[in-house]
Amino acid sequence: MRDKERDQVEVYDVVTYRLQRCLTVPNACVLADMTSCEHRRCMYIGDLTFKCVHRLDVQGAVTRWTVNDTPDGLSVNAAHNVIVTCRELRKIKEFSSHGDIIREMSLPDDTITPWHAIQTRSGQFVVCHGSHYDPVHRVCMMSDDGRHIVHSHGGQRGSDTGQYDMPRHLAVDDNEFVFVADAINRRVTLLSPTLDYVRQVSCDHRMGRPVRLHVDTQRRLLYVAVDKWKAGDKKGRLLVLSV
Repeated sequence: MRDKERDQVEVYDVVTYRLQRCLTVPNACVLADMTSCEHRRCMYIGDLTFKCVHRLDVQGAVTRWTVNDTPDGLSVNAAHNVIVTCRELRKIKEFSSHGDIIREMSLPDDTITPWHAIQTRSGQFVVCHGSHYDPVHRVCMMSDDGRHIVHSHGGQRGSDTGQYDMPRHLAVDDNEFVFVADAINRRVTLLSPTLDYVRQVSCDHRMGRPVRLHVDTQRRLLYVAVDKWKAGDKKGRLLVLSV
């Protein structure tokens, strides 16, 4: 998914990384995040401008539904429903595959600017939050109703181990270890299922800002989408790391 003149998603081969084809998403504008569902055989793309989610199936059919807030982060839970993280209203919204609202949960007042949430198999939510001058930048494990913080990692904004500066995106493996894209610190951090620090998966300040993650548990690979700014020109690339 890239900002281009046409509203398209590029598809690459998982082994050779060669471009296979482009999928058109009609009437898309500023694309925020995307995720896929193997069970439903489709993908979902968040659109910041129209505040909606586009659904694209393997036959190429495209539909969309309204979120009524900024759909900054998307994920799919064990029930094959779509979890949408809405930062402006500090909410997590759950939709069916075709956009029927199932529930919405308000996050605690100190969970400012939530970017991305993933629901674990136990029903709890892992949420990353914090932007620019927010007082708290951290990753939280929330109760299944989104009201209570069970575990957390981080706190005051910073660059030391145990701190974050805009934790932007998450990935969770089959053992429920959590990967965190720490955008401004330009690193990816690995946390335990109870959000204890494990190690830095990647920490290369030359690589740009990691903004999206996906873990391929079968191949034990972590895909890291990186934004790189230079002289006002925004460029990006995809890193593939062994985990």
